Amino acid sequence: MNVFMIGGTGLLGCEAAKQLIAHGHKVTSVALPPLPEGAPIPEEMEIIFGDINKKSDDELRELLKGQDVFIFAAGVDERVEFPAPVSDYYYKFNIAPLERIFPLCKEAGLKNAVVLGSYFAYLAKKMPEKDFPARNPYFRARLQQEAVCEQFADDSFGVKVLELPYIFGTQPGRKPVWTILIEQIAMMDSWPFTLYPKGGTAMLTCRQVGEVICGAAEREKRGYEAFPIAMYNMKWDKFLGYVYDARGMKNRKIVGVPPVMMKMGMIKVKKDYAKRGVDSGMDPFNLPDIMDIDLFIDKCYSVELGATEDDIAAAITDSIIVSEAAYKGKVQLLDMKGE
Repeated sequence: MNVFMIGGTGLLGCEAAKQLIAHGHKVTSVALPPLPEGAPIPEEMEIIFGDINKKSDDELRELLKGQDVFIFAAGVDERVEFPAPVSDYYYKFNIAPLERIFPLCKEAGLKNAVVLGSYFAYLAKKMPEKDFPARNPYFRARLQQEAVCEQFADDSFGVKVLELPYIFGTQPGRKPVWTILIEQIAMMDSWPFTLYPKGGTAMLTCRQVGEVICGAAEREKRGYEAFPIAMYNMKWDKFLGYVYDARGMKNRKIVGVPPVMMKMGMIKVKKDYAKRGVDSGMDPFNLPDIMDIDLFIDKCYSVELGATEDDIAAAITDSIIVSEAAYKGKVQLLDMKGE
């Protein structure tokens, strides 16, 4: 099977390439330079450096010749900051590339596409009564992305969206997104405890993401499918226990707080956004309600797509150790990017 990927040198795309190549498939990827120093990018993967958004339709048609599967392992999530309106950037990075390339994929005769999405789309569909999309541009954007995927799927072209939760693991030379978490909780380091929401989250390791991407790419079923993906479910206080252990602050006391208390702290965050001209993908005054939810997912969907057990505690630890070093300026790393 010949696979064409956008974002094959990123954390998740690289893991997908490893799995696909191990399964005997050929992988070609378009990616933005530079490569992260020391990253274990498979030598067998053909890399074409460049910005996919700047390539002409004819250039894309040439790249898609002879391909069987398209994988979109790029885009941006809610932790990336943009000026207002943030929805324009979500459209540019997460939606517009699919609207453009899906028709070209079908024209070239590709049979399958795999798109990396978000479990916030899963939450919006699971709890429609909360109307999270009305207040959070990121929710709306991910649902729009899924709508585009469903629009182009048919009996001859399968589109699989992987609704991914929090992911742990590192890629040498690249800054983990968890540096943002360190910035947030470091403000409480001088306190005798850390205040945090009472909910929890689904999660998995980057290797497991690579496995489910590979499984989705190999899946012969056509039409549209959206898979909520996870292998582990963990309350925030247990997760922070691993985080503080990795930071050298073992047995740190975590105090769970109700949404109303977290919302009081968000007044400062909102003022900071306004001062810096940042438009958040998540409403700061709705985020506490979201984080109070046990956003858990059954692992059956991931297992069905080929995910195997991994050491989530070790993956969290590795992510936090590198994030802490980046936060303190001890290492120079490439930022995560939308490819």
